[in-house]
Amino acid sequence: MGQQQLLLIVLGVIVVGIAVVVGINLFNANAIASNKDAVASDLTNLGAMAQQYYKKPASMGGGANKFDGWLIPTGLDSTANGTYSCASPAGQSITISAIGTENGANGSKITAHATVTPTNISVTMDNQ
Repeated sequence: MGQQQLLLIVLGVIVVGIAVVVGINLFNANAIASNKDAVASDLTNLGAMAQQYYKKPASMGGGANKFDGWLIPTGLDSTANGTYSCASPAGQSITISAIGTENGANGSKITAHATVTPTNISVTMDNQ
């Protein structure tokens, strides 16, 4: 009877160990997916701000149908979700880049780009 109890204890420890490993993997996968969603949301929000600037007349501090002069607002260039940068905006489109806080499936940080035009915001995740 002692060997049977010992075998059940060992089996129980193995099952619990496997459950812990599976739980950790699910948590990490959820953290990655959550960071991707948050970065995409931030990029869309920044893209909407750029479109507002584009449509606002120059007399009101806008771009007068150009993205020239638009900058990411102070405080939004780095958030808990990632860091954001913008190439020198010119004319009828602008690209906003993001580097997330989580590592993607390939081991490098999550990166994304938003291409903003006067009527469209397109977000592309680089490494998934």
